Amino acid sequence: MIVLLIETSCVTIPESQSINTASVQPLSIIDGHILFAPMDSTITYLIDSNGNVNHTWSSNFLPGVAVWWLGDGTILRTIRVGAGPGTGGAGGGVQKVQWDGTVVWDFRYNTDGNLSHHDVKSLPNGNVLLISWETKTQTEAIAAGRIPSNVSSGGVWPTHIIEVQPTGPTNGTIVWEWHVWDHLIQDYDASKANYGVVADHPELVDINYGVGLMSMIDWLHMNSIDYNAEFDQILISAHNFDEIWVIDHSTTTQEAAGHSGGNSGKGGDLLYRWGNPKAYQAGSIHDKKLFGQHDATWIKPGYPGEGDILVFNNGVSRPAGWYSSVDEIVPPVNENGEYYLQHGSAYGPESLIWTYTANPPLSFCSGILSGAQRLKDGDTLICDGTAGRFFEVTSDGSTVWEYTNPYPTPVTNNVFKIVYIPPGEPPEPDVPNLYCTGSLSWTNVKPGVTVTGSFQVQNIGDTGSLLNWTINTSSITWGTWSFTPVSGENLTPEDGQITVQVSVSAPVDPNTGFEGYLRVENKNDPSDFQDIPVMLKTPVTITLFRWTILNQFLLHFFQKHLLLDNLLEFFS
Repeated sequence: MIVLLIETSCVTIPESQSINTASVQPLSIIDGHILFAPMDSTITYLIDSNGNVNHTWSSNFLPGVAVWWLGDGTILRTIRVGAGPGTGGAGGGVQKVQWDGTVVWDFRYNTDGNLSHHDVKSLPNGNVLLISWETKTQTEAIAAGRIPSNVSSGGVWPTHIIEVQPTGPTNGTIVWEWHVWDHLIQDYDASKANYGVVADHPELVDINYGVGLMSMIDWLHMNSIDYNAEFDQILISAHNFDEIWVIDHSTTTQEAAGHSGGNSGKGGDLLYRWGNPKAYQAGSIHDKKLFGQHDATWIKPGYPGEGDILVFNNGVSRPAGWYSSVDEIVPPVNENGEYYLQHGSAYGPESLIWTYTANPPLSFCSGILSGAQRLKDGDTLICDGTAGRFFEVTSDGSTVWEYTNPYPTPVTNNVFKIVYIPPGEPPEPDVPNLYCTGSLSWTNVKPGVTVTGSFQVQNIGDTGSLLNWTINTSSITWGTWSFTPVSGENLTPEDGQITVQVSVSAPVDPNTGFEGYLRVENKNDPSDFQDIPVMLKTPVTITLFRWTILNQFLLHFFQKHLLLDNLLEFFS
């Protein structure tokens, strides 16, 4: 189990409403870290189970949109480069980034009508699987049997998957690929080669399934990819079909384009599909199990439920109400990776082996993004992507850990998915070190007058460390103080010095010296602080009336004592 924070919510928090993103409720604890890339930030974060930032990786790009832990301090991070086709989840590239921020591989896939998106998966051989859109023109779509009224003037963007072998810092060779366009069926236009009875071919994809503007262009909207090394199979999530699919990766590229070959003997045809039998005419809308799902993954070997499939079921248009759940199924597969299907029926299972829903269910709804991951102890770590909320639940649905992402701001904190990293894998955390320069000293300040000054704050700690600092004025009981800024978040060594502008209204007491110190503190480490000396003096105040009387007295005194006057004149 993990440990952390806050109360659940399914509502959007307005910008004017403050939220708590730092409190911790220690209900249960285990070592480990969580990796995530906020969708509106160029920074990737690694936090511990108390919500402390262990490390960050900075980038010039927003995520596009997944990030993965490769081990040894290295991450595989998708990037959004902004070229090519694409809607939500658009990417265009992937980078391998070391602990110190060095980009050792920067591969782009955003040319010739192609654009990688959403998710990637690193394979045991070091190659990387990418989901990508490709562009088919309106003419090509109609030629493939697409109903003309369901094709936009810009064509359609079907899915393909590529396996890339890194060959240099910015290069890669595509060593395998699979295209859904090679596995179509339709019952609309009998003149086309792919015309057939959809219900008789669950291994093929109906090019005319899917309704609405999104399906018209971004037909499938694949949003996750996973790999099963035991069977050499790939699991993908077809969002717009409300289905998850399994395909054979043991094929050659040529076999993947056909209907035979590979371990399955079925080439690139679908080996398994689940979630919406209506998509292959084996059921009705009432048989749907998935509703706009994300993050379909196999549970890892050695973990409770190993080999089962875990999926975040977003719950979009769920008949029982729009609420989200995390669902676990036992796929009907044997030891050879073959999936059972009774002829004329839908793929099983009919029921879930485990599910998480909130109590009440409608209190938890994340319409987009999101994911889930099974932990070693049997708990499940969940990412409520739209709220930026991570929480851990036990097998009976009890929440034992919770954290709300505050980056880049508490109201722009969406996260696509998160990755749990077991104890011992990340290097030691980067430690910030607060350092201040400057002092504040004012003399001959008229009582009540406002004076200004400044000092500097800097993080001289480890590269990549983040300093959260604030100013403590509790030792000073005089004057009225203001600071710009009064605190700071995520100050890195690379940021250099931050200047703090200070103003103070002097006390009204004349001929008085005031001393003290301002304490600049590391919010996350009470032992890391520095004191800024402060001194202010007000002068002796002599009024004009009193000075005039004194002047007249001395004048009359010397006039009446001529000897003193002569002596004064002599010595002067």
